[in-house]
Amino acid sequence: MLLELTNIQKSFGRTRALAGVSLRASAGVHAVLGENGAGKSTLMKILAGAIAPDGGEMRLREKLYAPRDPAEGRAAGVAIVYQEPQLCPDLTVAENIALGSEPTRFGFVDRGRVRARAEEALAQLSEERIATDRLVASLPAGDRQLVAIARAISQARCRVLILDEPTSSLGAHDVDRLFAAVRRLRESGMCILYISHFLEEVERIADRYTVLRDGKSVGTGKVGEQPMREIVRMMVGQDVGELFAHSERELGDVVLSLEDLAGKTKPTHASLELYRGEVLGIAGLVGSGRTELLRAVFGLDPVKSGRVRVGAYVGPASPARRLTQGLGLLSEDRKGEGLAAGMSIADNLTLSKLAGLGPPGLVLNAPQRAAAQSWIQRLSIRCRDAAQPVSDLSGGNQQKVALARLLYHDVDVFLLDEPTRGIDVKSRAEVYRLIDELAVQGKAVLVVSSYLPELVGICDRIAVMRKGRLGEARPVGERDMHALLVEATGA
Repeated sequence: MLLELTNIQKSFGRTRALAGVSLRASAGVHAVLGENGAGKSTLMKILAGAIAPDGGEMRLREKLYAPRDPAEGRAAGVAIVYQEPQLCPDLTVAENIALGSEPTRFGFVDRGRVRARAEEALAQLSEERIATDRLVASLPAGDRQLVAIARAISQARCRVLILDEPTSSLGAHDVDRLFAAVRRLRESGMCILYISHFLEEVERIADRYTVLRDGKSVGTGKVGEQPMREIVRMMVGQDVGELFAHSERELGDVVLSLEDLAGKTKPTHASLELYRGEVLGIAGLVGSGRTELLRAVFGLDPVKSGRVRVGAYVGPASPARRLTQGLGLLSEDRKGEGLAAGMSIADNLTLSKLAGLGPPGLVLNAPQRAAAQSWIQRLSIRCRDAAQPVSDLSGGNQQKVALARLLYHDVDVFLLDEPTRGIDVKSRAEVYRLIDELAVQGKAVLVVSSYLPELVGICDRIAVMRKGRLGEARPVGERDMHALLVEATGA
């Protein structure tokens, strides 16, 4: 057995993050599954040496393992690649891979050995060459992910590699490249702990799995021996029923119309009509211009040409004006744009609509928190109270806060950019049900997603964007996922 964790425990104040987790893993891909807040990230940070456990025992290659910091963990052969790659964009690929353990010669960094080490590490992952002298800032998302993994495996004799949501920002082609790299590492005898909310990925890449729930390990086994529905039940403690909610909907008037819309760079051409009571999906590869389309409609990016009509309003407008017109945007960048992480749930939820929370010019705590509390209860946001900082919440609950702000603002048109990225199965099911409820109520929803099963499951029509051009929106039943992917890639 390469890695063995026994009864690992960890508390942060009165919050018990891990209440006794045990895990055994050998060479191969071992998936670690669970809802947001189940304890996966805490366990991986303990394993990597970023934090110390309060109790339990870890063994690596049958020897006691208790790293005091990440450097000691890496030296022992354990490395972690976080969901957001920890890279320096203004350094080259080679410099990033060697960062922190640069080979030296006569007291100076040996550039030749830096380059050779980088090329060797990248060769372990892919036959496609990534130029080691390129700045990381110039690389696409898939290449950046491979560079982060190359750095992890190059700095010591890596035996255990932890991948935390590695595909969350990748398109289909880059996911395939990543999986090919993971398979190469598996064949070399490495143990890969793979954290993902996408069970389809687990079926494709993992050999075994361990499920965490409420800080405890509640199940383990070989992938394929249990139906995925049973693994989901282990993760959430109950049967979530059908994942995708799609009630009967009645279409109303057109509430959003785009005619030959073009942005500064993207989109280059986009026309569509969105109806009340409709969920319309936009598929496409990462970088195809989907996010830029939503930003241009909402007023965050300039409109170069074409026309946007929101209800009776025609023409470009600022984000503040769009909100008053009844149009709201959920950003794909939850941390950078979607939320003010250091502020409370109440502040985040009411930020765009402060009127009525006190005398003119003032916001009073009591009415603000009361307004927030009603949405906390309605969306089942797991938190202490409305005063808790958003940064303390799990990813799924942060996403619910971002959605609750649009609901509190009572917008009619929802622009949702990757609404379920980085959140667990149960939270995804809740978001899908919420989207379905909005459509049934007569709201209009425009969804951008890289996850094709999601679009097919919740949408009435889907349009595909490729290289900045938006194709015709057609009913879901007219194309399967293969056809959508072919259209997105131009294959």
